[in-house]
Amino acid sequence: MGGKRRRTAGRRDRTVPDWDGPSTASSPAEIVTEAVDALVMGRGGDGVDLAAALLADTEDAARVRDAERALTEALRDAMTSVWARGWQPAETTRRVERLLGPAAAAVCAHAITADLERHAPATVAPDWTAQARALDTVGDPLAHLADAHGLLRFEAVEQVLRTLAGLRVLPPLQRLVDPPGAHRPGRARPTRARTEVDRGKLARVRALLAKAESTEFPEEAEALSARAQELMARHSIDRALLDEDDPESSEAGHARRLPVDAPYDESKAVLLHEVAEANHCRAVWHRELEMCTVMGFPDDVDAVDLLFTSLLVQAETAMRAGSSARDRSGRRAGKDFRSSFMSAFAVRVGERLTEAARTAREAVQAEAGRDLVPLFAAREREVERAVAQAFGELTYSRVRGPYSEDGWNAGRAAADAASLGSRRPVTGR
Repeated sequence: MGGKRRRTAGRRDRTVPDWDGPSTASSPAEIVTEAVDALVMGRGGDGVDLAAALLADTEDAARVRDAERALTEALRDAMTSVWARGWQPAETTRRVERLLGPAAAAVCAHAITADLERHAPATVAPDWTAQARALDTVGDPLAHLADAHGLLRFEAVEQVLRTLAGLRVLPPLQRLVDPPGAHRPGRARPTRARTEVDRGKLARVRALLAKAESTEFPEEAEALSARAQELMARHSIDRALLDEDDPESSEAGHARRLPVDAPYDESKAVLLHEVAEANHCRAVWHRELEMCTVMGFPDDVDAVDLLFTSLLVQAETAMRAGSSARDRSGRRAGKDFRSSFMSAFAVRVGERLTEAARTAREAVQAEAGRDLVPLFAAREREVERAVAQAFGELTYSRVRGPYSEDGWNAGRAAADAASLGSRRPVTGR
């Protein structure tokens, strides 16, 4: 049952005196502000319980309306602040759920919807609208928390307060999309519009990948992935040649943040790095936020997103099957096996992508009658400059080595069988 309270946000600091709570004469808006301040400062204690009790009181109808209005306005203002720090709807909800649980994520989804309603549709970027509408939103967060999560009104109010505290301490990120109210079509540097041909090819690639992930027959998966690679490789080459004729329209700084969840997040980040490198992109890992920023040309970023997502599904399916086996000593495969499996899978996929890139480059160059290496080398330099401008100097760290030989061997075998099915890279490393 979802009625258990979570106290992760605003964790109490025993060296700081507890907050005594609001005055009974305080307005609901003042109570909300003071309670969230106390949670952020680690001074929650019984004062937050008192604040939640006052805001949850239903004896006075006017006071109930004022309390609900104060909570809604606080959530809207919190979202405005979060957007100013570069966050987007999907990743905000995901992060809040990781920190505070599904009830807080539901509150966050409500806040995102309420915030979106304040802005004219023309002032909201299409990507933003799509993310917001994909959320499982509700009309009244307090009623939803009671119905879907089994919380009493007092507990629901406290959950909203803790969600507000969690939102306040989210760190700044690079802004990738204009927040609601700031989007102005045509104001930014013109970008190539995605045509029906582009959308049609992406739909075909997604369909091929879905079939490759679901089939039980490796030969069928390989055939499906080969066709998907061919489609994306041809499309990428066509786009590169078009951009070559219009150098002023470079989109090398296109970026997208992808989730990289625990467990085995280090190996998953390595896998994403390998996929990005092979597809002329760069991946920057935000370890503490469990996500990576992938930067490159738009179609290449799409390819990385599709392929990485597909490979994760294939790796996790193969790992579950492999971990049911016994190791050499007869023990059931455990954490070391799975960690080594994911590490080996990532490394071997990188090797396969490099091999595929070399083969594809030679085939395409023979067909086109020109050397494509200088073209893609120039594009990758543009991406490097965009990454340097966005992130400055980056730090690099070594990954941990494998602990299980059986897991490592099984991971490499799974990588050999995996479908590299979103595109065939056209230049080697």
